[in-house]
Amino acid sequence: MSAVATAAPDRAQHQRRDFAIAGVLMLALIAAAPFFVYPFFVMEMLCVALFACAFNLLIGYVGLLSFGHAMFFGMASYVSAHAAKVWELDPLPAILCGVAVAAAMGLVAGALAIRSTGIYFAMITVALSQMVYFFCVEAPFTHGEDGIQSVPQGRVLGLFDISNTTNLYIFVAVIFVLGFLFVYRTINSPFGEILKAIRENQPRAISLGYRVPLYKLAAFVLSAGLAGLAGATKALVVQNASLSDVGFQMSGEVVLMTLLGGMGTLYGPVVGAVVVVSMQNYLAQYGEWVTVIQGAVFVACVLLFRRGIVGEIAHWAGLSL
Repeated sequence: MSAVATAAPDRAQHQRRDFAIAGVLMLALIAAAPFFVYPFFVMEMLCVALFACAFNLLIGYVGLLSFGHAMFFGMASYVSAHAAKVWELDPLPAILCGVAVAAAMGLVAGALAIRSTGIYFAMITVALSQMVYFFCVEAPFTHGEDGIQSVPQGRVLGLFDISNTTNLYIFVAVIFVLGFLFVYRTINSPFGEILKAIRENQPRAISLGYRVPLYKLAAFVLSAGLAGLAGATKALVVQNASLSDVGFQMSGEVVLMTLLGGMGTLYGPVVGAVVVVSMQNYLAQYGEWVTVIQGAVFVACVLLFRRGIVGEIAHWAGLSL
């Protein structure tokens, strides 16, 4: 009994150590990246990586596969861009408007979708996402296929001008790190443990008295809000919001990133986002063949790395990532 009691704290201590080491390495790479890579490319990558972390919170720790998560990412992008350009809000209030709308959409979409499971849940999210997409095509404030262009970046708290590249990079990096730490704290809390229990054995979680639908809905809203944070921040980085952010392809790409990096791991979605966005950027010269190459890489990873890149590394090295 004492051996079991001693093993649990040791395991938790090792998990914290592995997370801290990987976290320091990630922070060092974020700090060094602008000196070697185009800063705007890195900022866009960080926004997409946060989106993948938000999606992983839902599929990796609750077991809910959403094929329509781009509706939160894209709608928050539109709202943030509109708030900054038309309402002339500062960056933080504009981003918070996008997050609030995404979370509200998550509450409505989640309340409808969690009544179903498996493929039916996924199909409902697809249907809702397509409804949002066509709303964005027709709504006057989105400007249809033209999108919202020339979004002003403004000043954070009235002090830091994020039209300056260095200030903007720091701003985006801070948002990413805070979002990442929020995911870490969520999954390592009692709430996160219940989510994992639901994923592993839902009937048992119900028998223990947990109100499973409410926990699923809460996870869905948190995931939607984080996806909205990523989309709203991206709108200020690239200074536009377009239909590509709310389309089905974006929903498919975030699934690819999460599975490629390692579903149910903290750092997997980040690595998956880096790989996918890098392929899109550096292989752009091949045009439509980029999609074929992405498919081939995905198939190879599924065959060779069943747990994803980070999942396999963690498994063979005995790490908690």
